[in-house]
Amino acid sequence: MRVLLISANTEHVNILPLPLGLNCVAVAAQNAGHEVNLVDLMTEKDDRSSVREAIVTFHPEIIGISVRNIDDQNMEKPRFLLDQVKKVVTDCRNFSGVPIILGGAGYSIFPESALSYLEADMGIQGEGEMSFPLLVDKINRGNDLSRIPGLYVRGLGLQGKRVFAKTLNRLSFADDYISSLSVPDKQEYWIPVQTRRGCPMDCSYCSTATIEGRSIRKRRPEFVVEEISSRVSSGFQRFYFVDNIFNIPLSYAKEICSKIIESELVISWRCIFYPGKIDKELIPLMARAGCKEVSLGFESGCERILHKMNKRYTLDTVRQTSEMLKDFGIRRLGFLLLGGPGETRESVEQSLVFADSLNLDALKITIGIRIYPNTALSRTAIDEGMVLPEDNLLLPKFYIIEDLKDWLRETVSLWMADRQHWTS
Repeated sequence: MRVLLISANTEHVNILPLPLGLNCVAVAAQNAGHEVNLVDLMTEKDDRSSVREAIVTFHPEIIGISVRNIDDQNMEKPRFLLDQVKKVVTDCRNFSGVPIILGGAGYSIFPESALSYLEADMGIQGEGEMSFPLLVDKINRGNDLSRIPGLYVRGLGLQGKRVFAKTLNRLSFADDYISSLSVPDKQEYWIPVQTRRGCPMDCSYCSTATIEGRSIRKRRPEFVVEEISSRVSSGFQRFYFVDNIFNIPLSYAKEICSKIIESELVISWRCIFYPGKIDKELIPLMARAGCKEVSLGFESGCERILHKMNKRYTLDTVRQTSEMLKDFGIRRLGFLLLGGPGETRESVEQSLVFADSLNLDALKITIGIRIYPNTALSRTAIDEGMVLPEDNLLLPKFYIIEDLKDWLRETVSLWMADRQHWTS
């Protein structure tokens, strides 16, 4: 079948996010014998014209749309990004009558409510590389769609129990779909690489477990280096490990770094780090392998709040991690989440003083925490009457200690005034 895949995301902050997940689905569908065309609206000047042209020239029999983000997680001026996706769905309806299937990380958090809001036909929660080719095949043959893992049909709900791949080695991964993007300067783009999925840390506010599951599934390090080598051959030199936590498991992270060093690849890369999960070998290996920047999400400078967030590290381990990264010339981007359960003026001041003492290269401060379903934070918000039990939370809701809201804005603004490397 002819399959048109559309990456609907047009949002980026400090880097342009290339559609890694949708590329993997595209390869899986192509490997299953289908003809695939992929449109990334991030690189298009006119979304509607690009969608129309793709439909008119390609004549798809199925359209898949990737939903990356639901909103921008900004409590002060929230932007609901599904309205943009809805326009894409509407354009597809206007230009074609074929089935429209949703997928992507954002969709996987809200499989029923997003499907209803966007008015698509179906959606796949979870790993599309497994379920999407199966769905396309069954539609092609006119077979029953029940029992397809993670498939939702609008108005009928879940058709097949969601299944996580036990290992990522058998799943399709991106190929030259990414490398062939028309970019003005390949040196300016960070190519996404995923080495593992799933997170067992269970932080109180985090949606990763809903998207990827709680069990860590890994790729063989040799496959990871092979993929990076292919991108280097295409002219790219900068990479972004999009794993939710790069340094867990510790032994696996070190093996990835060692394989990069052995391959003699001259690359630069960044990753996301869980504070404290280090030893004396990891960070030197990361530096030798080309790591230039780490996102260090310590979230609070108060031990009591860390415990509330279900963080499994102390402030001492955060400081130790930060100092080791600095010693090896790795840039540190820190994060604070302020205003959550148990927060007080004292704990906020402690967090700001602690963050300042780390002498980070950059710090991102967020006031108020986005409430996602199936999290400890959502249960707390329900217990405290901030949200109703029946609220699907698709429209963004934020946890904030009401008495702190105005004071937080003023206090953070005052701290940021003298620190140009701090943002909110």
